[in-house]
Amino acid sequence: MDAALAGGSFPAPPDPPVSDWHTMAEDGRHDLLAHLEYLGDATQFAVKMHRMISYSPLFENFNMAEIRLMSHFMQVYRTGPGQEIIHEGEQGDFMLLMIEGSVEVFKQDRWNTPKLIAAVNAGKTLGEMSMIDGEPRFATCVAAEPCVIAVLSRENLARIILEQPILGAKILMELVLMLSQRLRQTSIKLVSLMDKEGN
Repeated sequence: MDAALAGGSFPAPPDPPVSDWHTMAEDGRHDLLAHLEYLGDATQFAVKMHRMISYSPLFENFNMAEIRLMSHFMQVYRTGPGQEIIHEGEQGDFMLLMIEGSVEVFKQDRWNTPKLIAAVNAGKTLGEMSMIDGEPRFATCVAAEPCVIAVLSRENLARIILEQPILGAKILMELVLMLSQRLRQTSIKLVSLMDKEGN
């Protein structure tokens, strides 16, 4: 395996031409988020995103140059408290990074009553599975307070892979590792639950 993919550092890829940045932002604005306040591309938050690496599973192995480059492909929105960001059951093709604030995650039970299952704070990501496989959203995400979120769409991830393949490979590797860790944690909880039911 390539040492870089095994967790080593990647050479900083070159920034895209300045003339391309505005086009990236315009192309990436998402219809499903039209009810939120659009703040532009994420370059203005690149330094803040880099400061999150100590508690952000996605960014913990990225350097400043890589985060700055990726930020050109991400769009930022501001939400008010109580605003819905992701709705359970809708088709999803983007993931989001919490930059400021916190989000509550609700899952409908068998009686279609929403139950709070998690709270997500700055540095964490949501919606990765639907961005990758295009399946309906697993849960509903609602802003618990004013939030700032950075959004990466499947289309822009594909553009990164095409235009910046080294960075694209690293993002995919980090996503795979992060989802794998979540699956392991879920499996451990499931085994523990089965053990309790068996006793």
